[in-house]
Amino acid sequence: MKKLYILLFAATLLYTAPGAYAQGGFSALIKSGPADATKLVNAYGEPLFKGIGVGLNSGWYSSAKAKKILGFDLRISASATFVPTSDKTFDVSKIGLSSNVRLDDPSHPFAPTFGGSTSTQGPLLDIYDDNGQKVGSYTMPSGKLSVIPAPQVQLTIGLVYNTDLTVRGIPTIDMGSTGSISSIGFGLRHDIMRDIVGKTADKLIPFDLAIAAGYSHLSMSIPMTVNPDEGAKPKDSQQSTDFSNQHIGAAFNNFMIEAIISKKITFFTPFLSVGYNNTHTALGVYGNFPITTGETITGTSTYTSYNNPINITESSINGLRADLGFELTPGFFRLYVSGSIAQYKSVNAGIGFGF
Repeated sequence: MKKLYILLFAATLLYTAPGAYAQGGFSALIKSGPADATKLVNAYGEPLFKGIGVGLNSGWYSSAKAKKILGFDLRISASATFVPTSDKTFDVSKIGLSSNVRLDDPSHPFAPTFGGSTSTQGPLLDIYDDNGQKVGSYTMPSGKLSVIPAPQVQLTIGLVYNTDLTVRGIPTIDMGSTGSISSIGFGLRHDIMRDIVGKTADKLIPFDLAIAAGYSHLSMSIPMTVNPDEGAKPKDSQQSTDFSNQHIGAAFNNFMIEAIISKKITFFTPFLSVGYNNTHTALGVYGNFPITTGETITGTSTYTSYNNPINITESSINGLRADLGFELTPGFFRLYVSGSIAQYKSVNAGIGFGF
């Protein structure tokens, strides 16, 4: 199971995580300086943050009926979250960049986001020092994926009082040069109808009704390598020349609460759930980073070393969501399919077994 979970994450989350663009366009954004780079990374990465949030809040439950005591359900599923057209580009001139970062061509201010076109590069940005002298330039990166995947592996076990417990997660997995990732999550589902009607609920009420909540935490660390521009020298003796511990650290804290209604018809159970979900994203770029900030009188570029230049904390997802789907339970086997409407639309599908 651990090997399967590693494979799922390697094929999905690690590919779409910030590390997927850290060595290309992402590292180039750091040339803008800490404040401007933070704004650019946030605007570029917003669809990724939202997509991961919607995906990790998906697939918790596909029925309102809680498991019987010690009953269990082990499932493997994956979500695909779709980036809307409105979030596939952003206007570089509208995100509050300083005068040190300027569009080379102001008539072309639109850049792809992470969820934008993979074949379209963004505009050229020019970097100026505090004296108004141009010291560099770079092209905004193209998009990566317009569909953000997120896998889930979870075990649900029946407890007492018409309640069951769901556990998601893996220990820290070190993938060498790719980085490391870990995940943990807990969920509870409580069958309200059995509280109201008692053990005869199945006979008296034509549907099941439950409330459920889930929390999950995903963290990752991805190495980076950003060296001084060719020929650049430290601005002065106070600048660090040790760039050995550069990395991206990202954490996603996800919470959802929902009401679920379902009806089992032999081995087919359609369900509808309505609730609230939230994802808090914390992403930082850590270590010492050399950023060209000027030139000497002889024309040699000079760099300033910035420690931990990017720090983003935000609620990427915060609002209502609705899920509609079904589960098939012929014998021990399980099949799950659902679709969600939240800040982004998504689908979820998976297989499992249990009783």
